[in-house]
Amino acid sequence: MPDLSGYFLITDLDGTLLPGNKILSDIDKKAISRFRCDGGKFSIATGRTLQAAEKFMDELKIDMPVIMYNGSLIYDIAKKAPLFTDELPEIAIDIAEELMEFIENPGIEVLRLDNIYVVCNNEYEKNHVKICGVEPAYMPLREVPWGGWYKILFADSSENIDKLEKIIRSKTFPVDFVRSDKTFVEMLPKDSSKGAALKEYIKIMNLEHMKIIAVGDYHNDIEMLEAAHCGAATANAQQAVKDRADIILEKTSDEGAVAELIDRIYSGEI
Repeated sequence: MPDLSGYFLITDLDGTLLPGNKILSDIDKKAISRFRCDGGKFSIATGRTLQAAEKFMDELKIDMPVIMYNGSLIYDIAKKAPLFTDELPEIAIDIAEELMEFIENPGIEVLRLDNIYVVCNNEYEKNHVKICGVEPAYMPLREVPWGGWYKILFADSSENIDKLEKIIRSKTFPVDFVRSDKTFVEMLPKDSSKGAALKEYIKIMNLEHMKIIAVGDYHNDIEMLEAAHCGAATANAQQAVKDRADIILEKTSDEGAVAELIDRIYSGEI
């Protein structure tokens, strides 16, 4: 049996491990199980909330901490406790209110550990909540309990999100923004990202001796791929992600991209 105890594999969920139907494929599940049985360490890094990712963590039997909220939280599943947090400053409320004025009826949600708080609803936000499979709380922005705000998500048409991005780039804010989907842009704490979180993760979990492999598909995955020893992009990844990846997989998230990556590890290519 091969010894993969020197490998740590971390994957994005939506668009990478999760296919379009949001149901984990048997081919990926079997590949991950085989990888772990042979000593490999495995985890996920996602923009999702804990509640929206739990069913996948349970299905995969993940026993390593996970990166959530696009890097604002490293969460220990076994201890049910944060290992690392990076929270938005209170000025994020003012920034969100300013940006709300540029789009008519944008979808907006605040993400805390306890729940998703929908503060403005539209068809894109409703669809996002449906995909996440959670029951959010609905309330005005300034009524959302303050503290532990890991990110604020704006959801709208790709055209309106393009417009919002241009406005954001024209200003100087003490927070960061990342595009996580053609219909989403997210406000994160300054210098917060999956890549920054992965670096913290490696230190916290003493993984400096291991080969770190990361795989993703969208702009919010780029820094994570660059922080790994080997960064892989799925076949369906955005071109900007492929341009920064070490490996471009032949398969999409619908075809078992993560299983392909694991096969490449076994073949000795990685």
